[in-house]
Formats: sequence, C-alpha cells, structure tokens
Amino acid sequence: MIGNWSVAHFRARFGRAAGRSALASPSAPVTYGLITLCCLLFLLSPAAGLNPAYGSGEELIAAQRAYFHRWGVVPAELFEGAPRAVLTPATALFVHGSWVHLLGNMLFLYVFGAMTEERMGRVQFTLFYLGCGYLALLGYAAANDDSTQSLVGASGAISAVLGAFLFLFPGARVTSLLPFLLFLPLRFPAWVVLPFWAALQWVAAGRATQGPGVAYLAHLVGFGLGFGCAWARFGRPTRVKAAPAPAPEGENQP
Repeated sequence: MIGNWSVAHFRARFGRAAGRSALASPSAPVTYGLITLCCLLFLLSPAAGLNPAYGSGEELIAAQRAYFHRWGVVPAELFEGAPRAVLTPATALFVHGSWVHLLGNMLFLYVFGAMTEERMGRVQFTLFYLGCGYLALLGYAAANDDSTQSLVGASGAISAVLGAFLFLFPGARVTSLLPFLLFLPLRFPAWVVLPFWAALQWVAAGRATQGPGVAYLAHLVGFGLGFGCAWARFGRPTRVKAAPAPAPEGENQP
C-alpha cells in the first residue's frame, strides 16, 4: 500500500526538463487512464461506501469482504489451480481497500508514472505495468501460499514504476516529506530517496506477520522487477558500426 510509505513524494523534475513538471506531462495517457480507471472502479465498488445498493453496517462490510475475495489475490486459492484465481493478480491491481489506500497509490503513480511512460512508450509501459504488477503479487502469494487473506491494490505495479524511474532518472530531484525531519519539504535526487524507501520496505517485510496489512514483499518484488526491466531495455549500450570516413578530396585516386 503506497499510502503507508514513510516518505511522500510530490514532484519530480529531471535534467533539461527542470522547468516542466512531470505532473503536467500531456503525453502520458496510459498513466492518466490507469488513475481514472482505478478511481472509477473504486467509486462504484462497496469499498468506497457510497453506493446505497450495498447497504450499510454489517451488510456493507459483508459486501466489501465478498468484493475483495472475488477480485483480490487469495494465495491459498491461487495455487489450487482454479482458472478464476489465476487472473486475480491482474484484477487485484485495480481494486483498493479504502480511500487512503487509493489516494496514496494514485499519488505515486501520478508523480512517477508520467516520465516513466514517456521514456518507455505507451505500449511498453502498459505491458510493463501489468506484467510487473502481476508478478509482484504472484511473488507475495508464493511466499504466503497458505494465507486466506485477500490482497488488493496497485502498489506492486507502482513499485515497479519506482524501480524503473530510479534507473531511468537517477538524478531527478524529488521533493519529499520526511517524518523524522518534521515533515519539512526537502529535495533529494532519486538515487538517494528511492533506495532509502526500498531499504525501509526490506526492514518492514522482515518484521511483517501474516495477516491484514501492507504487502511489503510485493513492493520489493515490484521494485526489483521494475529496475531490472529498465536495465534490460535501456541499460545496454547500442553498438553502432562505424562507417569508413571519406578520404579528403586531395587524396582521391584518379
């Protein structure tokens, strides 16, 4: 759950684009489409608590549990081989458990997704987001294969976006609010902020107990996949075969 991260990032700028906010990028339709879709699905779901069709009180709580169980990842059911369960690591990416859960995730996708999408391209970014998100939730489920708790949220996919962002834009200045510095807005390069966040996830994952809460392991798996995919796609130098230089005019043979 991105909303539970200890470091909140609100703006990123990079290199020659220092005068252009990543938040205002007009060429990231996939990022903005994902945000719109997640928000729309949440508003229509029982998790938002706004649809009177789901009732209130105990009736609403029962509807929410059924909703999360149907569309979320239940590790114990996933590895039983049921066809429907195999799809849940994909459907869970568009399901959120609360307003805080939704808004936290969408904030991070809004900030870091636009520049990453511009660099990757729309089609590649879409496949990257869905594929890494699926594998991140699958990795968490494999490590907790006897759990009957439903896992929902886009944080595994968004963690992959952060991993890719770190590789693609390590020098981007990220405005951050740090709790232990009295929430003063400070700007640090991505190569400082994002590895620090990953270290926090690692520590938290080691202390996490099975049950409801934040899927820190899914964050770590997604972050590693995102960084690795960006390295595989953009990190290898392109070999250019040098053409022989033309001889000066005075050296041309008759």
